[in-house]
Amino acid sequence: MVSKTSLDQIKIKNLEVFAFHGVFEKERKNGQSFYVDATLYLDIHKAGETDDLSYSENYGEVCHFIHDFMRKNTFLLIESVAEKLAQSILLNFPLIQYLDLVIKKPQAPIGLPFENISISISRNWHIVYVALGSNIGDKETYIRNAIQSIKEHPLCKDIRVSQLIETDPYGVTEQDNFLNGVLEVKTLLSPEKLLKFLQTLEEEAQRVRMIHWGPRTLDLDIIFYDQIIYESENLIIPHPDMQNRTFVLQPLSELSVGQRHPVLNKTVKQILDELQKKI
Repeated sequence: MVSKTSLDQIKIKNLEVFAFHGVFEKERKNGQSFYVDATLYLDIHKAGETDDLSYSENYGEVCHFIHDFMRKNTFLLIESVAEKLAQSILLNFPLIQYLDLVIKKPQAPIGLPFENISISISRNWHIVYVALGSNIGDKETYIRNAIQSIKEHPLCKDIRVSQLIETDPYGVTEQDNFLNGVLEVKTLLSPEKLLKFLQTLEEEAQRVRMIHWGPRTLDLDIIFYDQIIYESENLIIPHPDMQNRTFVLQPLSELSVGQRHPVLNKTVKQILDELQKKI
């Protein structure tokens, strides 16, 4: 993913929208003016060179989109206005890679003198690599069905998939060979929400978790999520054992050989080369 700082910006300042958002019923009934600031991060170099708008986003259309979205929808919280609006902008204007959004509410009912109350958020598409595996039944069908479900998710796009390779079982060796691959996806899902979605796909494939590293109809593991280092009770990113798994590194290198591990500070190629020398 191109870094935010390397992209160009289109800025929208104080776009006024009369809309019907608020915790109190009278706010939702009578309405009030909101003001929106939006900074769109995209590459407008080619548009500037060619004088062709198709290489940029039409800021007029973005303004009308913001206006119409805020008029047609009603939320209790401006936090929700900002979150849903940011998501909709990124989904509907594909050249925008990052978005800074500020929603200002100058008539908030707080009973004290103030200029405005505002919510400021930054949202963007995330590039994620997911390891795919199966060693029970029709392995390829399980994997292909999962890929199709990811393609159909409304918050995922630009799917790329490596070749599927047959590999020896890892950990517990007395089981059938695996079919493995790696998928690259751009998503607006958070790490935890993506994990939950992938686990739902595993459940739909009737995966049973009885033996660690045991046989499974479908295995979907998040390997990289941008360049973040993340740990929770349910999830560790980057995947903590990926550097020991040829069946992950080989298809991953097909998609992104130069991807750098944010903890090991080595590229996928370097990690794969080191692992193959040990085998």
